Amino acid sequence: SAGQSEMTAAVRDGLDHLIHQMTEECGVAPSQIVDVVVVCNPIMHHLYLGIDPVELGQAPFTPATSAAVSVEARDVGLPVHPRAKIYLLPAIASHVGGDAAAVVLSLAPQDTGALTLIVDIGTNAEIFLGNKEGVVATSCPTGPALEGAVITHGQRAAQGAIETVRIDPTTKIIRFKVIGSNLWSDDPGFAESVVDFGVTGLCGSGVIEMVAELRMAGIIDHTGLMGSPEQTGCAQCFADGRTFSVSIYRGDQHIIFTNNDVREVQMAKAALYASIRLLMNSIGANTVDRIVLAGSFGSHISAQHALVLGLIPDCKLKDITAVGNAAGDGACLALLDVSARRKIEAVAQQI
Repeated sequence: SAGQSEMTAAVRDGLDHLIHQMTEECGVAPSQIVDVVVVCNPIMHHLYLGIDPVELGQAPFTPATSAAVSVEARDVGLPVHPRAKIYLLPAIASHVGGDAAAVVLSLAPQDTGALTLIVDIGTNAEIFLGNKEGVVATSCPTGPALEGAVITHGQRAAQGAIETVRIDPTTKIIRFKVIGSNLWSDDPGFAESVVDFGVTGLCGSGVIEMVAELRMAGIIDHTGLMGSPEQTGCAQCFADGRTFSVSIYRGDQHIIFTNNDVREVQMAKAALYASIRLLMNSIGANTVDRIVLAGSFGSHISAQHALVLGLIPDCKLKDITAVGNAAGDGACLALLDVSARRKIEAVAQQI
């Protein structure tokens, strides 16, 4: 369809732009690139290769191909050496794509004795659980709430976004830090430190800390219902229609967090936790030995607050690690070591 070819062109243009940006930074010509590895989610994979992704949007969510793919760069219009090859990692299952396979390649849960839970949180969360005995995987939607899209003042992680939140258990005063300033909101000089960009909203890590802190301070009850100023002792609570909200900051705009925002986080948390429990049940596990949070979002969330919310199962804090862009690391491995490509092709078959 016209829409599909437009999206394919947009994805290819995006990659084209990245290649030019990268080669400029490195001081080389794009035509010097002779080998490329691309990792992406199944929809992007299909669009990039010019395959209709419609089947991925309806049950049983079947990808056109889940095998590793090698194509000529010129066939997908990439501005590199005319004889260059592009390698796309195999998909593991319908919505656990080549980007997830790259995470497995870099973290190798199948080589460890410890029962390891890997959670790569983005628009979808890809979740792996296993060890030498075997690895199981699934995918679930978490994105809109945890990326801020359905939160009243949610936004992506950029200057001015609230990323850290603390609520005093006694006074119930809410204080926070934003990206771009090292000061807390109640520090002298905070307003001056954000004068160039302001306080614009909450990014994913701020949303999670906000809900966990509201719960720990007793401003929301165990069902997620926010109380009145009289019930909670929090002067920042105010009546907002049929429910209560909290006022976080009054600057160029009034930043608030509503009871509906709490509900959105509960939905995302439920999807994530249910998926993890299903994987644990499928292998008969009641606990996990270690948890690895992957992806840029996973690296910025506080493990302690994720535990309070029940985003992840109980685990000692020292056994929870954040590894950043594990998919990018896996892509580098596949680029630099051809035997790693054969390895992930075999491992993907067994998950």
